[in-house]
Amino acid sequence: MPLVLWLNGGPGCSSIAGAMTELGPFRVNSDGKTLWYNKYAWNELANVLYLESPAGVGFSYSNTSMDHDDKQTAADSYTFLVNWLERFPEYKTRNFYITGESYAGHYVPQLADLILENNKITNQTVINLQGIAIGNAYIDLEDEYNGIYDYFWTHAMMSDEHHEAIASTCNFSSSNSISDACNAVLDQADADRGNIFFYDIYAPLCISSSSNSPSKQSSGFDPCSGDYVFTYLNSPEVQKALHANVTGIPGPWDSCNNTVSVNWKDRPDTVLPTIKKLMASGLRIWIYSGDTDARVPVTSTRYSMRKLGAPVKTPWYPWYLHGEVRKNWL
Repeated sequence: MPLVLWLNGGPGCSSIAGAMTELGPFRVNSDGKTLWYNKYAWNELANVLYLESPAGVGFSYSNTSMDHDDKQTAADSYTFLVNWLERFPEYKTRNFYITGESYAGHYVPQLADLILENNKITNQTVINLQGIAIGNAYIDLEDEYNGIYDYFWTHAMMSDEHHEAIASTCNFSSSNSISDACNAVLDQADADRGNIFFYDIYAPLCISSSSNSPSKQSSGFDPCSGDYVFTYLNSPEVQKALHANVTGIPGPWDSCNNTVSVNWKDRPDTVLPTIKKLMASGLRIWIYSGDTDARVPVTSTRYSMRKLGAPVKTPWYPWYLHGEVRKNWL
């Protein structure tokens, strides 16, 4: 089986949270103590590494104070991979893929680029990188902002007035071009949508962690799963079994570290040039997007793909499963 690295986004969010709520082999029951098996886990098809990145996220830590940015995160992740492969050399020849979601749209291409560059150095451990996959990926600043608020408007989540005000007030061409007046309009537009589950606009909110919550029973989706994971991973018994938190991190494990996110020092406004470079290298690249996520919506992905300008080999078409349209492909 291939070797896959999974990275959650943020920046500052835990890949262990991704394992426990999205694609890993186990989910946490509502008691916060027991697990159930996820038959759709990626581990059915690959050996998956879930990396807490950058240092300070989840159970990870650093012995020294450090700034967090895209470049340092890629370097640290590369160092981890080299050391891990030296520790488990039987995986060196496996086909290796880097995957992730959201801000991993920055993490993944930059790490892949660093691997390809370092693979050219003869005394370095060669990582058998074959491809990358990023879902609902934050790729380009301008496309991210335009995509979010166009998504809000087309899904009846904001007023015409605020949509028009954003178009006339905001310049998203770079992080330095977003004015105070623009931020004020964005705050008004954000208030329009109200209290919803941002990552699946049709999903219920976690109103109660009780197992009798009617929203869970009617939808088949448990909006409180993150709460169960929080309880589970902060259990001393679980942490001991996982050999986690051996240094005593300052505070409980959490799915995202807001301090890391707020204090992020440097990021490129776009990683499209990096993606183009990876495409030219022959690397396999898959960029996919779910259509109910409002945080990094499908509109942002489509705008970035248009800007990427890659030739279309197969036209847009619907994908049928059991006679029903499930997805669309391009």
